[in-house]
Amino acid sequence: MNEKIADLAERREQALHAGSQRSVDRQHEKGKMLARERLDYFLDDGSFHELDLLARHRAHAAGLEDRPYTDGVITGWGLVDGRKVFVFSQDFTVFGGALGEVFAEKIHKLMDLAAKVGAPVIGLNDGAGARIQEGVVSLASYGGIFRRNVQASGVVPQISVILGPCAGGAVYSPAMTDFIFMVRETSHMFITGPDVVKTVTGEDVTLEELGGAMSHASKSGVATFVSDDEKACLDDVRFLLGFLPSNNLEEAPLEDLGDDPDRSCPELDTILPDSPNLPYDMVEVISHCVDNGEFFEYFPHWAKSIVCGFARIDGKAVGVVGNQPKVLAGVLDIESAEKAARFVRTCDSFNIPLITFVDVPGFLPGVDQEYGGIIRHGAKLLYAYCEATVPRISVITRKAYGGAYVVMDSKSIGSDLAFAWPSAELAVMGPQGAVEIVYRRELQQAADPAARRAELVEEYTEKYANPYAAAERGYIDDVIDPADTRKKLVAGLRMLSTKREELPRRKHGNVPL
Repeated sequence: MNEKIADLAERREQALHAGSQRSVDRQHEKGKMLARERLDYFLDDGSFHELDLLARHRAHAAGLEDRPYTDGVITGWGLVDGRKVFVFSQDFTVFGGALGEVFAEKIHKLMDLAAKVGAPVIGLNDGAGARIQEGVVSLASYGGIFRRNVQASGVVPQISVILGPCAGGAVYSPAMTDFIFMVRETSHMFITGPDVVKTVTGEDVTLEELGGAMSHASKSGVATFVSDDEKACLDDVRFLLGFLPSNNLEEAPLEDLGDDPDRSCPELDTILPDSPNLPYDMVEVISHCVDNGEFFEYFPHWAKSIVCGFARIDGKAVGVVGNQPKVLAGVLDIESAEKAARFVRTCDSFNIPLITFVDVPGFLPGVDQEYGGIIRHGAKLLYAYCEATVPRISVITRKAYGGAYVVMDSKSIGSDLAFAWPSAELAVMGPQGAVEIVYRRELQQAADPAARRAELVEEYTEKYANPYAAAERGYIDDVIDPADTRKKLVAGLRMLSTKREELPRRKHGNVPL
């Protein structure tokens, strides 16, 4: 028996140091942690339980005679702030982290277990894609991961952390997860690399320009969060998990940050500029309303005319959406509609209430927007809000014009509570545009068109560009003092905490993708 125990110990030692020393040194020279170092840093101390430590590939016919234990990926479960999570960590020191049959089987097993017990799945990706030596087996193995990504979508949170290369078909699993984290200068994602792009299209592009973290964070809308280094990235993942439930049948954990729920926000009384055409920072508005001003912004570098992110109000996790007047006056365009729609659906999937701050002058006009499908993309946000069954509260701070007002979680599409500041302007369009259309003939015949236009704009503003006509009809529930916004949100969320609403029975809706 002692010999067998010694043999086991030797095998486990080999598995724990599967990569060559040369590969380990190269990884450290790049400023990257090893797969196990990442797990040690990410999970609570001593909480990791590994699965399939002694797994090895069986692809001898493919010319793979080396059979290291783990087969290039470390899988198991552990704790983050005392809560159970499942994690796989690709090991670049073993076959370059390339995926083969056994590698994929380990991930399949992990994802199946996570779905059974209802816990998040976090993938630490650092690999060279499909293992060429295993041919079509590798491709079929990816398919098993993709299918499980879809089955787990909206059931347990799925988070992809890109800590090295992620290319070809390997990018599609992260693309179907709920959040993607990347690290500046060391993370890269692309379907085809710079060399192939050069050959096919003649375009010269660097690795960083094509698939770097900031390219995907600011241009493609692929990277949800970007960090300066691996440790900061893993810290951010832990922080995000604090806002999420373990699965779709649970609530996100409560966390009392010590902020008085009855706190007034007098700063909001003076935050709006005197002119309705001047910008202000919606993030500042949000920060005054949420617990301790703590706001974790979602896609902060992309589609900046809308702000989305996680916060807490009265200790409860909430998702916040708000038009950003600092960027394009807060208009809705193709990218901002997609960004907000994805966020709304994510929050709704995981029982996170939605708070919407509205200051929207309309949809962005232009040929590019129309040809790009602003109608279809704008409908995604409309669909997302209409489908959401979580508690929903909207606050109109200033402009709420036209169809964009309706889309931004108006009462008519199901917002549970709708409040407006006295500065709110609810109208089909802005006073200037409305006067030009409604009084066009009168202006043409006026002795002094400019003076008459100014009079009509003032009349229109006084009659329509205020919240009281909407309040009279119940389209908003109350006109509130901006300083009371936090109190109203706290009271509303407490009242809505027992909300129960179910969608009609169906296989699934048909989102305007």
